[in-house]
Amino acid sequence: MNLTDKKYSQYSLTKEMLETVEVMRNFDVNIGKKYSADIKAKKGIFYTGEGSSRLFPGKRAIYETMKDSGHKPSATDGATQALEYDLSDYAVIGLSNSGKTKELVRLYHKLTKDNHNAFFGITAFDNTPVADLPKQSTVLSCGPEMAVAATKSVIEQALVVDSIVHAVNDKEMPSLEVAANAVETVLTQEIDPELINKIANAGTIYFAGRNNGVAEELTLKTNEITRKKSDYLEGTYAAHGIEEVQNKEDVIIVIDPFEAEEEKFKECLVDGVGLTIIAISTRDTIFPTIKIPKVDHYQNYVELAAGWNLLVDTGIKLGIEIDKPVRARKVGNEFIPE
Repeated sequence: MNLTDKKYSQYSLTKEMLETVEVMRNFDVNIGKKYSADIKAKKGIFYTGEGSSRLFPGKRAIYETMKDSGHKPSATDGATQALEYDLSDYAVIGLSNSGKTKELVRLYHKLTKDNHNAFFGITAFDNTPVADLPKQSTVLSCGPEMAVAATKSVIEQALVVDSIVHAVNDKEMPSLEVAANAVETVLTQEIDPELINKIANAGTIYFAGRNNGVAEELTLKTNEITRKKSDYLEGTYAAHGIEEVQNKEDVIIVIDPFEAEEEKFKECLVDGVGLTIIAISTRDTIFPTIKIPKVDHYQNYVELAAGWNLLVDTGIKLGIEIDKPVRARKVGNEFIPE
């Protein structure tokens, strides 16, 4: 996307996506340290919230901690399902862009009633239940978003969680400068128009890749930005039955594909179904590939931003009002005090 071109600059969504770069550059990597003592006293960490506030921040945190030995057990689910859980041994990190998500506020009230002593909030707005009810909270610095699809707030939520995880494990969070530059690169790179045409003409847009929140978050953004049907195919689900209902107009976007699985995907889906597979990766793959820079700890942030760029071009190609979906709301289910 290019904000000197009115095709892009007329939308709040594109501006907010590009504001992510400065959010990353200005982020305080030590912000999570204030939580570390309380969280260290618990057996594990539970991430909860609804929609975008949980998918990328929570699942990425679990993915990263599972790669390290000695990590605290981590889990994530929606706040309503969490009402059924015994969370007494878990530090609970609740995320809500608006700070008014009804499901999360209801869980906070239950935790308060249960005398839980380690639940926290991450939100974009001060003086809201998610900021005020927990023992401690963080109000994001990114500012409000005018577009319905959450973007810069999702990245900052994930960074706060990232900082918390580093603090709990007595590690320093790496510098974000290289990663911020990489995010700027992928947000502004030009994408082959033929790939955009394929996606714009797809019946269903599928995403595949690691269960780290990137592909699943992009699945949600596809609905909001392109109005296309979409689905996330975890692991090798893409080659284990779903091909029975796919057709040649469908597209699968694979985030950082496992090299060992490429041939199987090609055999089942490209050769068998006739659909198109597009990869987002730091390396060349056997599929048409959108190449992105390789960074160390923050690769998932770069992948997510590359997916945003792809979806914006698709939405604009389709003539969509990408700021305001017809039915989707900024706050899915708002808590209203009685």
